[in-house]
Amino acid sequence: QVQLVESGGGLVQAGGSLRLSCAASGRTISSYAMGWFRQAPGKEREFVAGISGSSVITRYQDSVKGRFAISRDNDKNTVYLQMSSLQREDTAVYYCAARQSYLAAAVDFHYDYWGQGTQVTVSS
Repeated sequence: QVQLVESGGGLVQAGGSLRLSCAASGRTISSYAMGWFRQAPGKEREFVAGISGSSVITRYQDSVKGRFAISRDNDKNTVYLQMSSLQREDTAVYYCAARQSYLAAAVDFHYDYWGQGTQVTVSS
């Protein structure tokens, strides 16, 4: 089993930055693809970014390309999401997920483990 704990969320003004962290325990996640998803009030959960086990391949939702960056430190068993130029539309609960596969997927049912989420609120 893999346990995932997100942190780093909070309240930020539009145009600001935040870095989310996802700390894994239970197993090393170096061979897992990792993803970040988010869910805004009244909306379905959506894919934000994903990274392969080797960090070679990343993918992003179009609306965050150029603003968000996913990375991982396998020595620390941690995945990050650096978010810049934040917009009100980025307000959501952000979830970290692990997939027992090399490639990250953009669909949530492909992931095997999930964290509890961290709230990100962007004010204007």
